[in-house]
Amino acid sequence: MFGIGLPELAVLAFVGVFVLGPDKLPELARQLARMIRSVRRLADGARDELRTQLGPEYADLELRDLDPRAVVRRHVTAAWEEEDDDPATDSPATRPIARNP
Repeated sequence: MFGIGLPELAVLAFVGVFVLGPDKLPELARQLARMIRSVRRLADGARDELRTQLGPEYADLELRDLDPRAVVRRHVTAAWEEEDDDPATDSPATRPIARNP
């Protein structure tokens, strides 16, 4: 998720036990879990409110669809696919030069 693998997670857990102590760590984990749940509820509520305000034509809207990088990537990929499918672009001028070894 954040580029954290099992070894990094083990080091973080060890440092957490060492710094915070084993008696405080479970309570901090519970607080972190509550905070993550509340942030998730807040994000779901914002998404649902956005869908409601935009109307029924945007009922299948996902927030990651609004990511500018994803939009650009989708359009560039579609343009490349159209270019590959277009037989008019397969002319001798657009073909790569074959080099003899």
